[in-house]
Amino acid sequence: MNIVTESHITGKPIIEKAPKRPVRMVRWFIIVGLLLVLLVGAFVGFNAFRSKMIAQFFATNKPPPATVAVAETKSEVVPNLLKAVGDLVAVHQVNVTSDVSGRITEILFTAGTDVKAGSPLVQLFDAPEQGDLASFKAQATVAQLSLDRAKQLASRQFGPQATVDTAQAAYDQASAGIAKTQAIISQKLVRAPFDGELGVRHVEVGQFLTAGTQIVSLTDLSELYANFTVTEKDSGQLKVGQAVRVKVDAYPGRSFEGKISTIEPQIASDTRNIRVQATIANPDHILKPGMFTTTTVVLPDKPPVITIPETAVDYSLYGDSAFVIQEKKSDDGKTSLSAVRTFVQAGNRIDGRAEILKGLQPGDRVVAVGQLKLQSGAAVTISADPPPPIPAQAPRY
Repeated sequence: MNIVTESHITGKPIIEKAPKRPVRMVRWFIIVGLLLVLLVGAFVGFNAFRSKMIAQFFATNKPPPATVAVAETKSEVVPNLLKAVGDLVAVHQVNVTSDVSGRITEILFTAGTDVKAGSPLVQLFDAPEQGDLASFKAQATVAQLSLDRAKQLASRQFGPQATVDTAQAAYDQASAGIAKTQAIISQKLVRAPFDGELGVRHVEVGQFLTAGTQIVSLTDLSELYANFTVTEKDSGQLKVGQAVRVKVDAYPGRSFEGKISTIEPQIASDTRNIRVQATIANPDHILKPGMFTTTTVVLPDKPPVITIPETAVDYSLYGDSAFVIQEKKSDDGKTSLSAVRTFVQAGNRIDGRAEILKGLQPGDRVVAVGQLKLQSGAAVTISADPPPPIPAQAPRY
């Protein structure tokens, strides 16, 4: 078969494939890569710019100094006090009772009043005893006459001495009966054993009173005992005659003075405490037996120590600290104040002030009020207002 070849027909053989175009695909990858690089660079640059601006903002915009109240440390002699708790008991207190039984015929006192020693309180029925007393007095009279007559006869040798002895025995027997009856009659009249204040009455007229039954309480409030205990460690500092200050909840802010009168010679084996008793004068009769007391023993003074207001000490688990005021001068000559946290060793707290055993020097200025909003090194300004009064030294009314 012959194939005619025409000159006007052009083209490539059918078996040839179309050429690839890699240039366009690479171009797209390059464009996308550039866009990603630009996007990442813009994001990184924005973050760096933001961080720089934030740092610049905080560097140039410092918070204003905090206003605080400042106190100066002092070197002073702090009272050496030993505190304990206890209660009050009366020096003289008794429940008045009767020695004998009997029916109450008369009540001679008013509950709640003051009485003197020997004042009659209750009269029991004593008519039988009064009759016996009259009988014994009559017997004593007859015995006295018989004795006198026997003595006269014996002196003249007209009577034997045995008659005198018999008459003397009869008179002595009658006198003994009088004394016994008078003692029983005195028991039927119950009297106050000492000066004091009567309590609530527990009996009524007509009541049969058995021996030992309480009639009324009698308390001498002019002087009281303050009983308290201290530890074995502190017992060596106590001596009879040391001053004691007693406070009770009924009269807040008021202190009552006294002195140690008795120190128990033995230390309790179960608690290792020693019992101490102080005598407290109570001329106004405002203290009552049974009151709970906070007792403070005044011990000899210790050497001077550094003290600051109690509010200036920051107590925490990491240790006690205080903010100390420090002055700094800048290059332009201006003075600025800052509060620096300084760890201290605090001791006892007395009357609103705290002992500082270590960490501060006399004359240091510390923040007394406002330290809760401070951090170490923070700028501060000193308030023109004085610090608030210490609660223990506030005016008492």
